[in-house]
Amino acid sequence: MGYPALDLKNKTAVVIGGTSGIGLTLAKGLAQAGANVVPTGRRTDLVESAAEQVRVQGRKSLVMPADVTDKSSLETLLSATIREFGSVQILVNCAGRTKRTPTLDVSEDEWDCILKTNLNGTLYACQVFGRHMIEQKYGRIINIASLSSFVALYEVAAYSASKSAVASLTQSLAIEWARHGVCVNALAPGYFATELNDDFFESEHGKALVKRIPQRRLGQLSELDGPLLLLISNAGSFMTGSVVTVDGGHLVSGL
Repeated sequence: MGYPALDLKNKTAVVIGGTSGIGLTLAKGLAQAGANVVPTGRRTDLVESAAEQVRVQGRKSLVMPADVTDKSSLETLLSATIREFGSVQILVNCAGRTKRTPTLDVSEDEWDCILKTNLNGTLYACQVFGRHMIEQKYGRIINIASLSSFVALYEVAAYSASKSAVASLTQSLAIEWARHGVCVNALAPGYFATELNDDFFESEHGKALVKRIPQRRLGQLSELDGPLLLLISNAGSFMTGSVVTVDGGHLVSGL
């Protein structure tokens, strides 16, 4: 027997940066929970593949590439989704980028590129979809923060600055939009197993890092589905402005 407040049937979700990694996992999790899902990104081939993975779950989707750094592209995405599904109730902002560089050597272009995607892009998406949600008096927005929203990580100053700002932006929007029925929260993932980091976590340094996680293991991407579902369903309707860590206890152990 299910819990009705967690059911996303007849809801439409847009996942920006939803074609790979955490974004794709969350897009599929939303579909499994009953939502129609529009996973998007810049590459058409990846958007098509992600949309097909949503349809495999028995839900409807839409192939509509978008660039989170281009506000007009996001407005086109919103319009197309509304035409297809009538409205959008859920937005998940997963688009992001990082690069490890000693801060003295970070170029203006590298800094601007990371901030433009991680912070400006999150703002643009929240503005475009938030206006629609305010008009309909209902919405759920999830931004992707990071452990670096709370503590410094080594040689990723631009990424850390952007994710600290995403956490702050999430809280600002939460208090502005609460009276309009729009909840704005964030997930802050710890270290998760992906194809991209397999080699690192097999290295001596990677294994040492895992030993510092209280659960002594990496997270599985599917373990983000539960926290996401709570925050975007009616079960979490009194939660807004929260930045929820999903990290096996890493942050509270004193990184």
